[in-house]
Amino acid sequence: MAAPHGGPAGQPHGPPSGQPNGPSSRQSVRDRWLAMPPDARQNFQRNAELWMQMTPEQRNLMRQRENMRRQILTHDADAAVRDSGLQLNSQERARFESRYIQERRKVEQSLRQQIETERQKEIPALIQQLRKEFQIDEPGKGSASKPAPSPK
Repeated sequence: MAAPHGGPAGQPHGPPSGQPNGPSSRQSVRDRWLAMPPDARQNFQRNAELWMQMTPEQRNLMRQRENMRRQILTHDADAAVRDSGLQLNSQERARFESRYIQERRKVEQSLRQQIETERQKEIPALIQQLRKEFQIDEPGKGSASKPAPSPK
């Protein structure tokens, strides 16, 4: 099941970095909608439709998954701050973590694209291999389909 509210993984969702999330946001929902690229709007609409079709149990499961994903990202961002050795005040720390998450999304998207490219290269050979295996196993096509004699 696709994540309806996050879109394809790696694509940012929610307010852009540095913008507050909630009613205190200076930018209206309509302005943010209009600022979105057309493909992001289309993705958002598709995800909203999927969300509306989900059962309450499915929605809760999606919320739990998203909360877990956010906890992991927060934990990893905290570790990145520690590993950096930087002494940051709370505002700098928040900016560091925001940038870490932003750049990590880019890295993860790039890795997904690389994996998909490699998968597409490997699939034809896999299909050929399976075609050969299953042609041999078809009745009357080869010895592999004949039952082995039972030892007596």
